[in-house]
Amino acid sequence: MAKGIEIREAHFPGRAPIDAYGNGGFRFADMSHRGSILCLPSGIHGWDKAGETPLTLADLTRVLDEAGEIEVLLVGTGKEICPLSPEIKAALRERNIRSDPMSTGAAVRTFNVMLAESRAVAAALIAV
Repeated sequence: MAKGIEIREAHFPGRAPIDAYGNGGFRFADMSHRGSILCLPSGIHGWDKAGETPLTLADLTRVLDEAGEIEVLLVGTGKEICPLSPEIKAALRERNIRSDPMSTGAAVRTFNVMLAESRAVAAALIAV
């Protein structure tokens, strides 16, 4: 019996610097991804998050699941800097994760530097 196209969750199973961003997506590891991404110790994951909706704690479930391997979370909030809610900051602090919201471009650049330094960094990057 023929099957249709199988849609799988977008996931790159490794850590990699972000080579480019813009036009609604990101390039990394000789690949491109349309949409937002989470750069975590377990790899780079597609993230169903757009800039026009406020960030919620539920949006960061995967980050919280890997909290033991993350010291710093860079949050690329799109073109503009948007502060994190007190609820999100408290949940991250409770897990010993420092958070830093910034524009997506600044978050990409900072992530690449910290990754090159082998720091325990993660990034939640909203596509621009």
